[in-house]
Amino acid sequence: LDGHGIRMLLDSAIEVAVITGRESAIVSQRMNDLGVKHLYQGCQDKLAAFENLLRETGIEPERAAYVGDDLPDLPILRRVGLAIAVQNAHGFVKQHCDWVTSLPGGRGAVREVTDFILQAQSLLDARQNHYLE
Repeated sequence: LDGHGIRMLLDSAIEVAVITGRESAIVSQRMNDLGVKHLYQGCQDKLAAFENLLRETGIEPERAAYVGDDLPDLPILRRVGLAIAVQNAHGFVKQHCDWVTSLPGGRGAVREVTDFILQAQSLLDARQNHYLE
């Protein structure tokens, strides 16, 4: 579900990026398969990666959304226009977010976010109805 949600964002010309403290060949392959161009792995300083992303894309931070779950995500969450925590995020992180998903990370939260963003852009119905044709 999450992968198709990401694909619908990309197909709608909405930039998608992944910033993670971990390094994983599986994540690299998955993001490549989905067409995600902005992948930052092994980031001890996620904010530095985010600032680099902003420079690369020209996106203003207040026009960005970010999904996080733990303390290392807070510097970015405090900088973006829409700070999102997954349902199973650390409680302190949730306190500093605009929205908490109803689903936990790894269990559909990404798709919940992608659908929310598409709906906010009035694109969700068209993306879903495409499969009825």
